[in-house]
Amino acid sequence: MNLLNPVTRRNFLEKAALGTFAGSAMLESAFTGSAPDLTHSNAFAKDEKKFVPVMITPFDTSLKIDYDKLSRVIDFYLAAGAKGFFANCLSSEMYFLNDQERIDLTKYVVKYVNGKVPVVSTGSFGDTLENKALFAKKIRDTGVDGVILISGHFAEKTESDNVLKENFEKFFTLAGDMKMGTYECPVPYKRILTPEVFQFLVSNKNMVYHKDTTEDIQKIDEKLAVAKGTQMELYNAHSASALKSLQDGARGMSPISGNFYPEIHTWLCKNASNPAKAEDASWIQAEIARMEPLISQPYPLSSKYFLKKRGLPLDLVCRAKSKVVTPEQQQTLDAAHATFLGWCERLGIKPVKV
Repeated sequence: MNLLNPVTRRNFLEKAALGTFAGSAMLESAFTGSAPDLTHSNAFAKDEKKFVPVMITPFDTSLKIDYDKLSRVIDFYLAAGAKGFFANCLSSEMYFLNDQERIDLTKYVVKYVNGKVPVVSTGSFGDTLENKALFAKKIRDTGVDGVILISGHFAEKTESDNVLKENFEKFFTLAGDMKMGTYECPVPYKRILTPEVFQFLVSNKNMVYHKDTTEDIQKIDEKLAVAKGTQMELYNAHSASALKSLQDGARGMSPISGNFYPEIHTWLCKNASNPAKAEDASWIQAEIARMEPLISQPYPLSSKYFLKKRGLPLDLVCRAKSKVVTPEQQQTLDAAHATFLGWCERLGIKPVKV
């Protein structure tokens, strides 16, 4: 399959948007249990890697959140091996939801998951730090295991890291005691956290989660060095650097391709450091990196098309800019689906039956 019109993850997420967790003891319990189907040494289970999907939001044909279908999507993620959920994120079309919908969506996911795995949700909406803190408290009160702060919400693009840190500090005071995380979301703009800012955040014991979107393994490794031995867990959103980041100490993966073939990411998380699977791990890493530019157009609608093809009863509607999957895009996604089945055959994965 040829890479036609390659795009970066940032580009397609920006286009789509615009047109851990409860105390470290609970975090440790929820995220470091051994996986029952590990075929290699139990030593690997001590540092279990986790696939945490950035959830899509099903809508009905009137563009209202379809909670019945959301339940089906959650069940699908869990059956595919998800170890946590990021609700109310960019893939969820959070910028096209109002505040009450963001709260209701998060509350539903928390209630439906019912403690099986941790849930985090974006909580930094508001036009002032005071309003951001008020909204964060409402997200906390849904029962999430972590309130996620968008790095681009805390300083303008032209403002310095000192301003960013000052605004984070003020927010922490206003928000009070809650478990939090950070997300280098591409919208309103991608604010990459420098090692210095990351060190500042890690020093706050309430900061337990980071979703990284640098797409740069060197920068990821710099953050991992800062986080080593602390309560902070890093989840890589970039599928092309997934394997190396897992091997270097990332806690897990949260790429958008998890909304197409989550079983593949679960397999990679389980086998990233398994010597017996090193060749297959390198191979599937190259495959998912090659595939991402193909499945990303028009995301997130493309993932709904793909999941519908897999059997989930999703309506092909989004509030985000992408409204139609063109015949050419359908052909690309159909071919991607066939490729996915080939991956499963080689790796011995049974695709989740819907």
